Amino acid sequence: MLDQIHLFHKYLKTEKRYSRHTCLAYLNDVEQCAHFLFEMYQVESWENVTHPMLRSWLVSLAKNKISANSINRKVSSVKSLYLYMKRKGAVNKNPTSRIVSLKKEKRLPVTVNERSIHKLLHFLKEKEGFEGIRDRLMVELFYQTGMRRSELISLKHKDIDHVLGQLKVTGKGNKQRIIPIGPSLSSLIRQYETEKDQEFGKDSSALLIVTDKGLQLYPKFVYNRITKLISLVSSAEKRNPHVLRHSFATHLSNRGAELNAIKELLGHESLAATQIYTHNSIEKLKKAYQKAHPKS
Repeated sequence: MLDQIHLFHKYLKTEKRYSRHTCLAYLNDVEQCAHFLFEMYQVESWENVTHPMLRSWLVSLAKNKISANSINRKVSSVKSLYLYMKRKGAVNKNPTSRIVSLKKEKRLPVTVNERSIHKLLHFLKEKEGFEGIRDRLMVELFYQTGMRRSELISLKHKDIDHVLGQLKVTGKGNKQRIIPIGPSLSSLIRQYETEKDQEFGKDSSALLIVTDKGLQLYPKFVYNRITKLISLVSSAEKRNPHVLRHSFATHLSNRGAELNAIKELLGHESLAATQIYTHNSIEKLKKAYQKAHPKS
């Protein structure tokens, strides 16, 4: 089983060209499945796995309070593994074909309101030195472009076009997209670049955002720093970088931006993934109706 997992992992990296994070997610899912099947049924080959065995794995996940969304992702990973093995002739049957995904939980995205965002940015303007302007730029990039954490980490100086007022990000599946930036963000990037050159020299990292020591960012650094900053203005349960991405999309929707435009800015594959940002707008309309309409 491990041999097929290794080949599958190589396939995801070299042929599908998935990101390191995505490959690890697939790898963890199929390894968890393999471990369960061996522990429970002493199965050592994917060919010997049956539909009831996989069903029992899903039941065990549910009993351990794993969310429906997470279970569906694990199912998707194992289905992808079997499709790969079927194409390669490593298995003759696919026991995942009868597995149906669970009903997804509908959760509205957690956001920070516009007033709190402005309050945070005003606070960051008062911070001086490299770290201060770096932290402010990270917040501004997340909030003004809606980029993902992985996209910010991989952003390079050459990806910024100040003349055209845009930047290029590399998203999931190494797909690139162009995001417009306003004069204020462009000016802040130039200011940061000057500060970075003074701090670490002009021949420092080609990556735009770096750590306090001038090294490449890593996910935990960005998570901790952004969470700490959002905590200054928000008491929401979630205060991670993705909250700023949610805020970007929600505030655009609230101000009347077309859903297709938001989809392109976020780099979503389908409109269905973007539609969740209309819920907050609908809730605002409901409140306005209930407050103002005589028959509400």
